[in-house]
Amino acid sequence: MADNYEIEIKCLLGSKNSADQLLARMHQVNPQTKQIGIQKQLNHYFESGNLRDLAKNIVPVLKVKKDQLKLTKLSNQARSFSLRTRQTNGKLKLILKISIDDTSSDNGTARLEFEAPIDGVTLDELDALVLKSGFAHQAKWSRDKTDYNYLGANITISFSPGYGYVAEFEKIISDPKLANQTKTELRNIMKKLDVEELPQDRLARMFDYYNKHWREYYGTEKVFNIR
Repeated sequence: MADNYEIEIKCLLGSKNSADQLLARMHQVNPQTKQIGIQKQLNHYFESGNLRDLAKNIVPVLKVKKDQLKLTKLSNQARSFSLRTRQTNGKLKLILKISIDDTSSDNGTARLEFEAPIDGVTLDELDALVLKSGFAHQAKWSRDKTDYNYLGANITISFSPGYGYVAEFEKIISDPKLANQTKTELRNIMKKLDVEELPQDRLARMFDYYNKHWREYYGTEKVFNIR
């Protein structure tokens, strides 16, 4: 099975009014814009730890055999990675993202993506298996998001405590050599919708600030403004 690579560019909208304006422009430019899903998510990020130990501890609760094999393989290859557990509308996943360009594995624009469904445990029990592998909680995030199919791309408009409203422009590719070309395609879509890319350095500052203060924001509607 081919690897999936997530090509994603973020735009900080801030307010609900800005989010509504973007959605209106999407429908104006492309009346065939289609809503494809609404999700309520809990995302728990982890740091440190050992991926090889994680693979051993997590394999028993992975639903799919190929996911077991793939996680074991990635645990021997990954260097810069972002690990999280996610609960979406009550369903659990283990998510590993590995950077393939010079942006971070946490929020970068091009990442190898591993997502595996988890069965038979709660979110807290899944977290306990990750912690058992030497990881520590980096932060906990909550997010309400709506996904749209737009001109061959996936556009997500979401609200996250701390960040406020964010738009993500995404395509999934199987050939990493197409990463730069795909970024250009996404940036052209953003330009036509009159939205600006969130610079990586500002995104890194926002991510760092949230990680240090997540207990103040998690599960609330509070928003900060980090330049």
